[in-house]
Amino acid sequence: MWVNLPQKDKMINPYYQDIPSSEIPVVKLSEDSGHVKVIAGEAFDVKSVIKTKIPIQYLHFTLNSGSEIIHNLQSNYNAFVYVISGEGTIGDDENYAKRGNVIIFNNDGENIKIKSSKDVNEPLQFLLIAGVPLNEPVARYGPFVMNTKQEIFRAIEDYRNGKLGVIITH
Repeated sequence: MWVNLPQKDKMINPYYQDIPSSEIPVVKLSEDSGHVKVIAGEAFDVKSVIKTKIPIQYLHFTLNSGSEIIHNLQSNYNAFVYVISGEGTIGDDENYAKRGNVIIFNNDGENIKIKSSKDVNEPLQFLLIAGVPLNEPVARYGPFVMNTKQEIFRAIEDYRNGKLGVIITH
């Protein structure tokens, strides 16, 4: 997972965390409706072991057939859902979603309603990714994400000259 940083933090030392899946917290949802892996951030009062520089949520939900949940999201977060498998409805207006669909939410509420279809043999699996919007311009090239093309050119030159630092693993 790569997270875009605010401009003031873009040139900090690189940081890498290698977390095996066995260490990712899993929350069993109420009424045997499924579970959620808390990859980054916090959900249902469980915090991820991954530390992030900026507040985000990166959650992998699995909802059993016919289940419904309401996920609380901070009102200042931008959020989207990517459906991995299954089908269901997402949001107050019950947008139908199936494998490969992306649902982008307006930044206007705190609760997201998700229902897994009853007549489907596989669970509804999806990623919910959310975070505070940076409201900064984005320029990207390969693995480099900066705010301007000039910053991209400088980052590429720094990379070529070995000036990007050493990755510290934890």
